[in-house]
Amino acid sequence: MTLAHDAARLDRRRKAAIVVRFLLTDGLKPPLSQLTEDSQVELTRAMARLNVVDRGTLDAVISEFADELEGVGFAVKGGEEEAIKALSGHISPTAVARLKAKAVQTGNDPWSAVAALGTPELAALLSRESIEVAAVALSKLPVARAAEVLGKLPGEQARRITYAVSRTSGIAPDAVLRIGRALAEEYCMAPPSAFPQPAGERVGAILNSSPPVTREDVLDGLEVRDSGFAAEVRKSIFTFAQIPFRLRGPDVPRILRELEPKVVALALAAGRKGKAEDAATVDFILGNLPQRLADSIREEMEGITRIKPADADAAQGAVVTTVKERAAMGEIELIEPDEAGEG
Repeated sequence: MTLAHDAARLDRRRKAAIVVRFLLTDGLKPPLSQLTEDSQVELTRAMARLNVVDRGTLDAVISEFADELEGVGFAVKGGEEEAIKALSGHISPTAVARLKAKAVQTGNDPWSAVAALGTPELAALLSRESIEVAAVALSKLPVARAAEVLGKLPGEQARRITYAVSRTSGIAPDAVLRIGRALAEEYCMAPPSAFPQPAGERVGAILNSSPPVTREDVLDGLEVRDSGFAAEVRKSIFTFAQIPFRLRGPDVPRILRELEPKVVALALAAGRKGKAEDAATVDFILGNLPQRLADSIREEMEGITRIKPADADAAQGAVVTTVKERAAMGEIELIEPDEAGEG
């Protein structure tokens, strides 16, 4: 078919076919895989119907295409999945979960959600489902992931599933899609939680702001009732005594700049008179300050003769809070409890 100076009468599908053919001929690789499968099929058929396109028509179509590109303000990846990614962290977890659930139910490719599961979860999926369904799921995984998951299964089960793969050739695409949606709904859509943080972190945050006596009393009680949960809580607690294990020495001056000198002196004076671990924190802080500043703080500490427990807790809590706030803002990086050997 010859197209001659009739660009105005061409539909958008044929114009797209001309542009893509021109780009391919020029050695470029347009990201056609991002189109829906239906669009890819229509584009291929439109290109197949092209034969000879004269120079005038080609110039007109390319010029129109260039004009449309110049009119684009910005371009983003479309689709609900990309929109959810962009808004995650800005909308509630419940809303995200509802959107993801709806996308799985109505989307064209639920298998991407299945493939995003961890290896243990995928191995559990294959173990629970029938051999036939497991064979379909294994076939839809990337080769490397499929091999990794297969290695987690008992030998007999792995052999039965891989043999069943040989019988999947005749399964209709619609059936594979239905299986994918069912698996995604079953294994990928965890019920939304009202609390984004784990329970251990939430309790740890509360105890961080509690008086030491209350904190230790609660932890002792948790240890008796549930030692595992108590360990989680302890891991998320950050106290004045843990500063030497979590804060890097060069960051100490930066933290103290955010605090009033009187608060720092009171916190350190209380630490000097407190437990051995609090005294170690005092030595760590003073040892990582410029000599003149450290001497100034020591002089102010010597002038503090009477310290109320509540005032000491408040001052040391202010130091810890400042450390955590600076870390949350990305200004400093804390040492993880496991790395520090503290928990």
